[in-house]
Amino acid sequence: MSILAKIAEIENEMARTQKNKATAHHLGLLKARLAKLRRELITPKGGGGGGTGEGFDVAKTGDARIGFVGFPSVGKSTLLSNLAGVYSEVAAYEFTTLTTVPGVIRYKGAKIQLLDLPGIIEGAKDGKGRGRQVIAVARTCNLILIVLDVLKPLGHKKLIEHELEGFGIRLNKQPPNIGFKKKDKGGINFTATCAQSELDADTVKTILAEYKIHNADITLRSDCTADDLIDVVEGNRVYIPCIYVLNKIDQISIEELDIIYKVPHCVPISAHHRWNFDDLLERMWDYLKLVRIYTKPKGQLPDYTSPVVLPDQRTSVEDFCLKIHKNLIKEFKYALVWGSSVKHNPQKVGKDHVMEDEDVIQLVKK
Repeated sequence: MSILAKIAEIENEMARTQKNKATAHHLGLLKARLAKLRRELITPKGGGGGGTGEGFDVAKTGDARIGFVGFPSVGKSTLLSNLAGVYSEVAAYEFTTLTTVPGVIRYKGAKIQLLDLPGIIEGAKDGKGRGRQVIAVARTCNLILIVLDVLKPLGHKKLIEHELEGFGIRLNKQPPNIGFKKKDKGGINFTATCAQSELDADTVKTILAEYKIHNADITLRSDCTADDLIDVVEGNRVYIPCIYVLNKIDQISIEELDIIYKVPHCVPISAHHRWNFDDLLERMWDYLKLVRIYTKPKGQLPDYTSPVVLPDQRTSVEDFCLKIHKNLIKEFKYALVWGSSVKHNPQKVGKDHVMEDEDVIQLVKK
């Protein structure tokens, strides 16, 4: 029996099984089996099969990467070319015949790469076409934009989310608050620090047994589901912020637009008329969580034209040095920093000092 047939069989059985306390154990086991089969699809045995493939390893340029996903004729191309056309500094370049990269846009001093990922939605998670390689690229994105037709958004939204979920991409979610540590002996040690509505010790043991794990410490620090536990055990999930871009708002009424504006993570636009692009770019910036650091050569004014852009979890002086050149940290003596991260301007700091958006830094070498 093929992997796809096995997946279909398990999905059918899950659909038939009623959800209640008595079946939680069985459903947990089925979910674990499903996750294992899906992983086999993404990374086939025999070595090298799950690689990015010829022409798909797009070089990461700029400070962040945004992937665009959507069905044909939702206006994705128009949106991409208009965004890149208005804010771009790089012409389009080829990324195999399957996909194109419209370019890199500059926004608030940051260079942001835009990728079109059309192969995702044609049964890609089932290994059809070259979807597997395209997904490998999607997993490296800092933000995903799902472009939807405002006249039929919900059906498309569910389908695309299902494809991405099947590939271990979790949208607008935080990693589950679960402690998981394998051991050599001692059996399964299960601890829950709060009440659990779905998982109990038996269900946890069943799921772990499916992965041939018989010795481990498991700590649930929030109300977790079987899916959360499987995600932690699989260990290959990526958590990516996502914005739903509802296109073609020129075809709906003002009343309908008011309703759409209340939907979380949604930005309504008209790609054709270039309506609401400012709002979309501002939201993209918020979700990317980038921090700009300006440099100041000794005895000169700060350079406000080209900041060094860092992700918000890595904004120490050491991270800043490594972004410019790895040898810089070897010559580092101290830094002078101006801005909201220091108590007085300038302040002398070491390499562990954490900077904030639009700080100014001057490095002093040994």
